[in-house]
Amino acid sequence: MKTLTIDIQDSFLKEFLNFVQKSQNKILVRNSSDYEDIYFDDRKKQLQKIREDIKDGKEKLYSIDEFEKRFDLFEKEIDKKYAN
Repeated sequence: MKTLTIDIQDSFLKEFLNFVQKSQNKILVRNSSDYEDIYFDDRKKQLQKIREDIKDGKEKLYSIDEFEKRFDLFEKEIDKKYAN
């Protein structure tokens, strides 16, 4: 047997699963550890969208140094705003 990883379009999933069911003596379906997480597909789509937005210039990707500077400023603003 060979092991494959496939991505299936949502609109084709039912048809594909029917095919697998009919071919069960030739196909073994095992759940990937990725799918133990029920939100895996949702997060995968979100990450793909974020990557596209960065590539298209709709979002900015900061370096670690820039992120740390911005986060430090944010923390200081929060401390000022909510300090007793």
